[in-house]
Amino acid sequence: MSATLASSPTDSAERFQVDQLSVRLCVDRPTLAREAARMAHDHLAETLRRQGHAAVILATGNSQIQFLDELVKLGGIDWSVVTLFHMDEYLGISANHAASFRRYMREKVESRVRPKAFHYLAGDAAQPIQECERYSGLLGAQPIDLCCMGVGENGHIAFNDPPVADLNDPLRVKIVQLDHECRMQQVGEGHFPSLEAVPQYALTLTITALCSARRIICICPETRKAKAVKAMLEGPIGAACPASALRRQPQATLLLDPESASLLS
Repeated sequence: MSATLASSPTDSAERFQVDQLSVRLCVDRPTLAREAARMAHDHLAETLRRQGHAAVILATGNSQIQFLDELVKLGGIDWSVVTLFHMDEYLGISANHAASFRRYMREKVESRVRPKAFHYLAGDAAQPIQECERYSGLLGAQPIDLCCMGVGENGHIAFNDPPVADLNDPLRVKIVQLDHECRMQQVGEGHFPSLEAVPQYALTLTITALCSARRIICICPETRKAKAVKAMLEGPIGAACPASALRRQPQATLLLDPESASLLS
């Protein structure tokens, strides 16, 4: 690992580089959300100015709520020419389940911006393997201009948990088994009442699909993510911490707050 450090008074963030990954340490969580939203907005605006349309992958989870709200409120984006995707969905869960990521995206994004299309992964599809293939085809129909993601407490990106993660996955979308720490995170965030209620399997975009985006913005606040951030930035690049794959992505920026960066040396 190699790192360089610089400060940036204009955006209240320290900036440093870890391998090919740009990192910004923001002064607090609201500043992180605003900075990430501004970066996403500016990239989208430039993409639309240059080519007239865009394709974007968005993430769910508690860490994304404030960022998505800030992005929507910024305005100035013609969402009618933007095609949206999301990263994952629980296997067997309906689109109206309280923990469904389709429901999350409908309520927090689609209903507010009215995109050209929002393509959803149907976790309750009768043929889940065919659903992975269908969604893979939609993803591959155009370049992905922007991917906005978070990092799980176990270092996952999307639902690529350490036991199933493949940094060079030949697939774009696949069915995976969720590990215990990932499922406990869903309980801890209040999405399910108990571990037994959390599905054991999910459909997810692979690390290869996520990293194919022309621009990646990774939002990672809170103390509970500090262990994953340390492994991501200071440990080896590999499946033990799937988010470490971003250190090979020069188009990626990771945004931290003091809590998530608290274990970094």
